[in-house]
Amino acid sequence: MGVGRTGSGSSALSDEALPALATTVGVPGYDRSRVTAGVVHVGVGGFHRGHQALYLDRLMEATGDLSWGICGVGVLPGDRAMKDALEAQDCLYTVIEKHGDGTQEVRVVGSLVDYLFSPDDPEAVVERMAAESTRIVSLTITEGGYVAEAEDPDVAHDLESGAAPRTAFGLIAEALRRRRERDFVPFTVVSCDNLQRNGDLARERLTAFARLRDPELGDWIERETRFPSSMVDRITVATTDEDRAELAERHGVEDRWPVVCEPYLQWVLEDAFSAGRPPLEEVGVQVVEDVEPYELMKLRLLNASHQALAYLAYLAGHRFVHEAAQDPPFRELLRGYMDEEAMPTLPEVPGVDLEDYRCTLLERFSNPGVRDTVARLCAYSSDRIPQWLLPVVRRQLETGGEIRRSASVVAAWARYAEGIDESGEPIEVIDTRCERLTERAKRQRTEPDAFLEDRELFGDLVENERFVAAYRAALTSLHQQGARATVEALDQTTT
Repeated sequence: MGVGRTGSGSSALSDEALPALATTVGVPGYDRSRVTAGVVHVGVGGFHRGHQALYLDRLMEATGDLSWGICGVGVLPGDRAMKDALEAQDCLYTVIEKHGDGTQEVRVVGSLVDYLFSPDDPEAVVERMAAESTRIVSLTITEGGYVAEAEDPDVAHDLESGAAPRTAFGLIAEALRRRRERDFVPFTVVSCDNLQRNGDLARERLTAFARLRDPELGDWIERETRFPSSMVDRITVATTDEDRAELAERHGVEDRWPVVCEPYLQWVLEDAFSAGRPPLEEVGVQVVEDVEPYELMKLRLLNASHQALAYLAYLAGHRFVHEAAQDPPFRELLRGYMDEEAMPTLPEVPGVDLEDYRCTLLERFSNPGVRDTVARLCAYSSDRIPQWLLPVVRRQLETGGEIRRSASVVAAWARYAEGIDESGEPIEVIDTRCERLTERAKRQRTEPDAFLEDRELFGDLVENERFVAAYRAALTSLHQQGARATVEALDQTTT
């Protein structure tokens, strides 16, 4: 639905309020009291609620099959806030799709029917996963969540005999152990994180963890459990108090934690399931034999383009993505990166016109309704740059292709990591390796390769003369001329 009522007459979100809210926004047309949770999802944030949960809501609306509801799981201490918000409103929440012309589509989503907070009761989480009715366990645990090394403190805890699991893989491994013991078919593990071959990575890390506990369990998981890869795409942004107030004023809905997102929505899913799957193709999901071409398209065009824009835009003074994407030099930077550096590394993508896709990306980035922040794109760079941008760099170096823009992006990340912007104001560097990155970055005015010498992040790139030359030139320009001049020079240089 579009614009709803205005005024102060708003209703707190709950099952009881749905009939009244149906006059102004979309609401579930199915009986939520009859929904059962066939899916357990770990990591219920804005992205999951604006993507996978919305698709399952649409599926139940379209087909009447109510066996594909979701039980959400919070693993981290910070997830308690989501637990409190959802429990206060019967696990309902609102998705607000914002178009560039100011119009909105608003729907209350009903597919999430329960929420378990693992730090309070890990046994309840394990038993819910182990229940025969659970057919899928899905994940949005971020790129940094795929840890299975015994040296990690939480992993080490989960490997102790009789320990209550703390980690996502600890919970899943124990649930699969119980299913094996009870002679149940293993559930399917579906990763929805922005990682290439995310299904393969989930299989590798989970089986590695399980083998540390019990080699036979690890072998059984690898042999019997399915881990389909998936590509998920929708830009969601942090919810603000202004979003909540506008939802109440404009649409009459009081929601503690609505989801704000763009209209664009895509999910490509490998057809590999061990305990059945929902007919998601009926609501627009692309169910395919091979996800890899779609993954590469998104990771190297959308995700890496976000990185291409982020640090240079922030240093130049932009704070919102749409403002940077509408700024001509930065728009040219994006287009040049996509056309000359990312595109040559991509295979054909079945059913996708890549020229249209690139044009759509520029439109999506330029959407002022979403108000995505540049700072969000700059966060957790050490998890993102190696996964999204550096594969483009390495492929282009192998083939003799263009790398100037990519090298400049890495240099801009290094400059950003110094923690001071071009006006002398502090930058809050949010990263799991923040201290290490900042220490290296602060040495680079006298040791220009200090940042690049972090082999855990960059491997042997520091030994590639062509890349190092482009990187040093960009870093020098950033220090002496500033980000905007550096971007303008990139746009003007021809190859």
